[in-house]
Parts: sequence; structure tokens; C-alpha cells
Amino acid sequence: MTGTLCPAPADSSAASCNCVVKAQRRALVLLSGGQDSATTLAWALARFAHVETLGFDYGQRHRVELDCRQRLREGMAALRPDWRAALGPDHLLQVDALAQLGSSAMTEDVAIAMQADGLPNTFVPGRNLLFLTLAAALAYRRDLQVLVCGVSETDYSGYPDCRDNTLKALQVALSLGIDRPLSLATPLMWRDKAQTWALAHALGGDALVELIRLHSHTCYLGQRQTLHSWGYGCGHCPACQLRARGHAQWLAAQHAPSC
Repeated sequence: MTGTLCPAPADSSAASCNCVVKAQRRALVLLSGGQDSATTLAWALARFAHVETLGFDYGQRHRVELDCRQRLREGMAALRPDWRAALGPDHLLQVDALAQLGSSAMTEDVAIAMQADGLPNTFVPGRNLLFLTLAAALAYRRDLQVLVCGVSETDYSGYPDCRDNTLKALQVALSLGIDRPLSLATPLMWRDKAQTWALAHALGGDALVELIRLHSHTCYLGQRQTLHSWGYGCGHCPACQLRARGHAQWLAAQHAPSC
């Protein structure tokens, strides 16, 4: 028996998610410390009675994102009493093997560039497959029924392990592999970055947006010296550009005259 993959629709309303869940279900959020995973943590806290978080240290170049994880957890717990009550333990796993398998711009100090296969060299083959497999193993041990991750194929770099069909197939394989129904929720799958900012605002208002702006980390280079209107980062890498463009589009939509 398999669980139910629950992607969110393309609109930005927090209430519009077509994923119907029971309040007593227990969830595990893959929390990297970035904008997307921070938003999915808020999404999960608004829906599940118990939410644990999981991060991975895989030798990433932007390891500073791991420092952001606890600030995000603490900040969200302070936003709403029900979120504080729902927030469970945090887990951090060492996954050194990814860097040992081969180099990428995510794990080594090399220039970010496109490869011959059409993917940027920030792609770490098998990363999300491994992360979700480890998450499923932890969920089995912790009696958690839902894995929540912030992958998207709307505003993304073309990574094949972020695609909806990959996640659907993985959900089936993981459920069979642990012999338990496991749901894999991807609330950002059909949202672009502007809609992700809008979702954060719908979930937690200006306070959540500000928490994510200041305390999540997106920049591939790990730069946190320069504060922009959309948060910290170099401002030039693909991740910074996506985040900046999405923030600008969301602000423009906020101030657009209504019909």
C-alpha cells in the first residue's frame, strides 16, 4: 500500500491546498535552512499535530544554511502557540558519501556553469533520492507518516530529482520498501518563487516573511555579508537570482491595483 502524494496547486492561497490531511498525522519536514524548506515547515506546522525536522550535512559549499535551521525553528515556534506545540525534535545526519562520489559546484569551490548534459554543475546526482530514503528510514523509526519537502519543477534549475514524476515514483518505492503507507507532500511543486513568498505571507503574515527573508539561506556561495531586499546572498548565483526575481514579482503583485 502506498501513501498519497500531495502537491499544491499553482495559486498562492494557503487555504487552497488540495491535500486533505488528518490533524493527528505526524510529519517529517526536510529542512535545509533555505527559503523553500522554511516555507514548507510553516505549511506543515499549519496542518499537522506533530512535525519533526531533518537536515543533512553533505559537505555543501553553503554550509551556513545549517546554521539557519535552528533560527528558523525557533522563529516559527515564537510566531504562533499552536506551531510551538506542534514542533517536535530536530535531526541532523552526516552524508559525506555524496561529495566522495564526485565533484560539483555545491560541494567544491568551482565556478558555476552549465554542463554538456544541459544541467548546471550545481546538480548533485542522487541527492534528493538519498535524502528522502534516509528520511523514510527515520520516519519509520519515529512513527511519522508524511514526508514534506520543498522541491519544485516550476522555478528550478532542471534537477531531475525535483520533478513531480520522480517524487511520485519515489513515494511508491519508499512505501513498498518500508512496508508502510508513506505520503510524500510537495506543497511547492507547482509554485514559482513569487508564489512561494505569497504562500509564506498567507501562512504567517509579514512576520513569517521577515523571518524567512532574514534567517533562511539560498546563496550557493554561502555569502551572508550582503543583505538585499530579499535576504542575504551574493546576488549573482542562480539561486540568488531566482529568489530575488520571485521576491520582486511578489512585491509587485502586492502593490498592483485591484480590479
